[in-house]
Amino acid sequence: MGLLNLSCRYYISNRLTQKSDIYGFGVVLLEIITCQPVIAWNEERTHIIQWVRSLIGIGDIKGIVDSRLEGDFDINSAWKAVEIAMACVSLNPSERPIMRVIVTELKETLATELARTKHNSADSINSIEPVTMNLDTEFTPLAR
Repeated sequence: MGLLNLSCRYYISNRLTQKSDIYGFGVVLLEIITCQPVIAWNEERTHIIQWVRSLIGIGDIKGIVDSRLEGDFDINSAWKAVEIAMACVSLNPSERPIMRVIVTELKETLATELARTKHNSADSINSIEPVTMNLDTEFTPLAR
């Protein structure tokens, strides 16, 4: 079954669950990481998950991450973010993490990247201060 068909099946059947929400979140996370559309409208009409999976297979993190960053990112943080996103889009819903785990792992990834950014910005007089984000919130996504 195609990935697009899987998403449509959830929608049409009205069987939206926390795990289907996690799947959707994973797709959005991949869009953010890659700055690519969900479906590449080329001859093959490749879904973002298939495209990322193919690049993971050859170990090409620089090919996955938004090219506008020009390689200015922590490779371990990038791999971790991709790993989180791919866990969210697992075809087996029982293998998808819960949102609390996702948030914790994304916080760790962000902390690693901010530490690298802060270390590099200490060397530059004209640096831009990173934005502090409070990811602790009482609001958690609920299944529909």
